[in-house]
Amino acid sequence: MPAAGHSLPQDSHTAARSVPTASIERLRLGCAVRLKDKLSLMSTQAFSIRRTVESDWREIRQLRLEMIRDTPTAYIETLEQALSHDEPEWRMRGRRGTSDHGIAIAAISDSGRWIGTMGAFVPDPDTGPLLVGVYVASDFRGSLHGLTDALLATIEEWARTESSRLTLHVHEDNTRACKAYERRGFTSTGQTIAYILDPRKTELEMVKQLSR
Repeated sequence: MPAAGHSLPQDSHTAARSVPTASIERLRLGCAVRLKDKLSLMSTQAFSIRRTVESDWREIRQLRLEMIRDTPTAYIETLEQALSHDEPEWRMRGRRGTSDHGIAIAAISDSGRWIGTMGAFVPDPDTGPLLVGVYVASDFRGSLHGLTDALLATIEEWARTESSRLTLHVHEDNTRACKAYERRGFTSTGQTIAYILDPRKTELEMVKQLSR
């Protein structure tokens, strides 16, 4: 490709003018088809976000098991522990969506599939809300879908009613999550806590200041 500001060689101009009209039309049609396919793909990725309720307990259980299988170190219970919970436990988790000083939300695709979740609660009024239970299905990750940002925006909107900051703890080995949080305005406080499932490991504390 020629450098910016340079003219194409004369034979390039000649070649461009000599392309048959039928070939140009086929090229336009091909581009149109690819654009249509892309738009169709995007339209199938639509989702909605809402608070969880008690009757969601089956979907909550299924998504929780998926989360732990995907990234075992991201959560404070093992797959074995999650599998052992009874129905009342999952119903209680569903009620977290409308609890006092707490929230749990789910992202649901147009097809009804649960594809993401986040939660937060206030463990201490002095420290403000703590972000927990973060998960986005692998095929909905990335800026193209916007799901992570949409979930986090919903949590932050709620968090502002409780405090001017949002805190989270992330496993020291989960570099993908650390980078994702940094891109979204979280910074490390330098504080660490022992990872409950393996005290030899730590979780890093990160915080984001919220505009109110």
